[in-house]
Amino acid sequence: MKLSLTKVCLGLTIYATTVVAQAGNYEPLPVTDNDYYPAPSSAKVELGKVLFYDKILSGNGNISCATCHHSLTGTGDGLALPVGEGGKGLGVTRDTGSGSDAVHERVPRNAPHIFNLGAKEFAVMFHDGRVTIDNSHPSGFTSPAGEQLPLGLDNPLAVQAMFPVTSATEMAGQASENPVADAAAGGILAGENGVWGLLAQRLRAIPEYVAMFQAAYPGQINTANDIQFKDAANAIAAFEATAWRADNSRFDQYLRGDNWALSTNEERGMKLFYGKANCGGCHSGKFQTDQGFHAIAMPQIGPGKGHNSDGYDDGREDFGREAVTGNVNDRFRFRTPTLRNVALTAPYGHAGAYDSLEAVVRHHLSPVDSLFDYDISKVRMPSRADLDEQDFVVMNDAWRIEQIIQRNELASVDLDDEEFAQLISFLHALTDSSFLDDRRNVPSSVPSGMTLAE
Repeated sequence: MKLSLTKVCLGLTIYATTVVAQAGNYEPLPVTDNDYYPAPSSAKVELGKVLFYDKILSGNGNISCATCHHSLTGTGDGLALPVGEGGKGLGVTRDTGSGSDAVHERVPRNAPHIFNLGAKEFAVMFHDGRVTIDNSHPSGFTSPAGEQLPLGLDNPLAVQAMFPVTSATEMAGQASENPVADAAAGGILAGENGVWGLLAQRLRAIPEYVAMFQAAYPGQINTANDIQFKDAANAIAAFEATAWRADNSRFDQYLRGDNWALSTNEERGMKLFYGKANCGGCHSGKFQTDQGFHAIAMPQIGPGKGHNSDGYDDGREDFGREAVTGNVNDRFRFRTPTLRNVALTAPYGHAGAYDSLEAVVRHHLSPVDSLFDYDISKVRMPSRADLDEQDFVVMNDAWRIEQIIQRNELASVDLDDEEFAQLISFLHALTDSSFLDDRRNVPSSVPSGMTLAE
């Protein structure tokens, strides 16, 4: 069903008050090895691979990183909003569990893809940028952990890997279910009795993991007691950066000098992308992101992030970047995603509101009209009556939609049907074909002996 809202009922004539940026007719320089951190050892990558798929890192031993970021689902999970701790199944078949094992709530934001996040320019992580390089902190990073964040993390991607295990909804579980969940509920992350220390103790108790850590960190880890969770996070980041480096699309080949890599329609779509369609205003640079934050009237679905202010009192909103900066001008701004392999990474948006590439591109071309016409029946996530009541609170509230529209920064662009098809063709040309079959990045087993992600 479509939302029962019209422009008349809101009395709005507000469209974009600001054009995010004017795209120039330019193409980025090609990606090179120098755009990435130095290649890690194969031992470190292999350790990260099994850790990524091992449910031993979850409080209740029932979910892994790969559950929501799987090789077979474009390094996401194929759902608008993830079904975290307590769910069953993988990808679009995942459900919300039942009885005492039912999930407490949906994860509030879409599980983003991981392609190319090992590149140096990705100094900021998460939809709201709450992890970033910051040398004023002892750890070298700003993060939700504050001074609890340990020293010795390799890069922002490794810092990001420290946090899903601390979330009750994602991997830790609810308070009283297990010691990890209790520590997370108390905000105790560091120390032997904190979330990270408790998980490190599990890894130290498995001989195969001890041997793998020793091989990955020669001279640093000599005995089981030397293993710290930050070493696991560094290994996970090494795996992610190596496994999901995606820079050999036909667009990349074109940038490296192959003038025949793109079809005529794809090349026309590229010119639209960097010209009339103004996509390149935000999706700029080598990885097609300005690394910035923008409000583009994206639909808000799901349980929200608990953000409240005047007019909001139920926590169903997600204020995005504002929750990090404290600046009300950042309300509803979210990070510009990189676009390599974009055709493989649906759904789209911070809440996964759009299930197809065509739908999210149409939103970018006409954000206000798209928000008014948003069809909640198109959302891809498992239904459950008590959760469904929460999922569309914002989108069924005319006043809340008005607030989103008032923050919109993105001007509408008129493309005819042929131009739209050409633009979509170009976006498909950003696919690195080696990831059309990514089974190579799934291990056959993990050292804990637990079953793989499900």
